[in-house]
Amino acid sequence: MVGGGQLARMTHEAGIPLGIKFKLLSDTPQDSAAQVVSEVVVGDYRDLDTLRAFAHGCDVITFDHEHVPTEHLRALEADGIPVRPGPDALVHAQDKGVMRTKLTEIGAPCPRHRIVADPADVAAFAEETGGFPVVLKTVRGGYDGKGVWVVRSEADAADPFRAGVAVLAEEKVDFVRELAANIVRSPHGQAVAYPVVESIQVDGVCDTVIAPAPDLDERLAGEAQQLALRIASELGVVGHLAVELFETQDGRILVNELAMRPHNSGHWTQDGAITSQFANHVRAVLDLPLGDPRPRATWTVMSNVLGGDYPDMYQAYLHCMARDPQLKIHMYGKDVKPGRKVGHVNTYGDDLADVRERARHAADYLRGTITE
Repeated sequence: MVGGGQLARMTHEAGIPLGIKFKLLSDTPQDSAAQVVSEVVVGDYRDLDTLRAFAHGCDVITFDHEHVPTEHLRALEADGIPVRPGPDALVHAQDKGVMRTKLTEIGAPCPRHRIVADPADVAAFAEETGGFPVVLKTVRGGYDGKGVWVVRSEADAADPFRAGVAVLAEEKVDFVRELAANIVRSPHGQAVAYPVVESIQVDGVCDTVIAPAPDLDERLAGEAQQLALRIASELGVVGHLAVELFETQDGRILVNELAMRPHNSGHWTQDGAITSQFANHVRAVLDLPLGDPRPRATWTVMSNVLGGDYPDMYQAYLHCMARDPQLKIHMYGKDVKPGRKVGHVNTYGDDLADVRERARHAADYLRGTITE
């Protein structure tokens, strides 16, 4: 697996029961997954020679991020190394311009959009789509709200162009909430779909995920799952695909982003689904039969633990575990920085209000923002 973050850490964990030998290409020995994987290569994923040396002897390569240069992945494939997802699929998660072009071509519903050249072009786009505000995104490199701007005038639109990469303009969608449809697809085309979830964002970062999305029309839920399955098939995705969606005021869904790896909106599946996203990603990239994605409980809520003013972690565990014996805590071993994802908690049960309160209390206590 290329990338040493928490997604690699949890994917490795899912492979342990199957006896899968796991090799990691990590930026540093301190990365989340590098702390727990036995075979770690420290190196730069942007260097082709490093990638080739790392891939030697591997049965398959997969990723915990989308940033490996597309041409490097094509070189690995030319060397006979299976890359899953392959570069022809992954480029749609790497480049938002390519993604929008392809999704439009296959008829997937998207916000109105186009590549813009400068602030004056942004103003022209705003006029075409009903006026400011407009969302601007760098086509490559953005994540967790980075590389995304909401601009309210031509004068506000200068910053995105300073990054030196193409800029995509999108209409600012009047949405009710954000949803995510998570599916997993194998090389021979078997695919499974998890329940559609509601994803609650705070300052551009995922804060809470509710599975399944409350009060979501059954027709719209099915439409979202079918859309995600169709996108995976059309793009040739192998492994986990998260399709982030807007639910609009008038009852439609629009595709916001794609991620071709385990995803924050699927962390609830570790404790709330029969087969987690991580276990199914492992099965998919190894072309094993996929596991049952159905939920184990009526409701599961995932809340991220963001970096803050930490109390003693052992004392925090004592409180949280004693207060809620059903609570599931997943910490990543990462240095604490304000706003950084350092872990998450999962709660489940039949009463949504209770499940949400338990998740929020635990996440806030582990962060150190509450003390009782």
